[in-house]
Amino acid sequence: MNVKFLNPFIDAATEVISMETGVALQRGDLALEKSLYRTNDITVIIAMVGGVVGNVLYSLSFATGAALVSRMLGEKLEIFDALAQSGIAELGNVITGRASVKLAEAGFESTISPPAMVIGKDMMISTLDRPRLVVPFTSEYGPVIIHLALREGSPTPSAAQIPIPRSPEIH
Repeated sequence: MNVKFLNPFIDAATEVISMETGVALQRGDLALEKSLYRTNDITVIIAMVGGVVGNVLYSLSFATGAALVSRMLGEKLEIFDALAQSGIAELGNVITGRASVKLAEAGFESTISPPAMVIGKDMMISTLDRPRLVVPFTSEYGPVIIHLALREGSPTPSAAQIPIPRSPEIH
């Protein structure tokens, strides 16, 4: 994985979590994993295509997820319901979106997918042939771990660069 992809996600995660929840993140030691990923209670999955290709996974416990969403909403959540799920998915979406803007500024313009969520501990997710750079963060509410299974891709042409095919003239 290109190390240029790392800092945009570190910066985006600390900025977005702080801005949305007021919670500070402290980064731990990085690790590279090639094995299947075993999910925590909550895993948000977002795909990237274009200048960067692959998947970003956000992993956290129910307790951490509920606490972060409670801070976002300003009210205590007792269960990890649809509102809490939406809030955590949106945090992953905003972090990835912010990171993709930073990547585009570095010449790696990409598109991100809407977030998907896996709920349940110890399920297996394969990133196939892509090793994952594991970026652990700690917070007052528990760990938030980002898994980056990314590689450099092909830049996606903008609409202005896509040639329009000419149709045969009709007489």
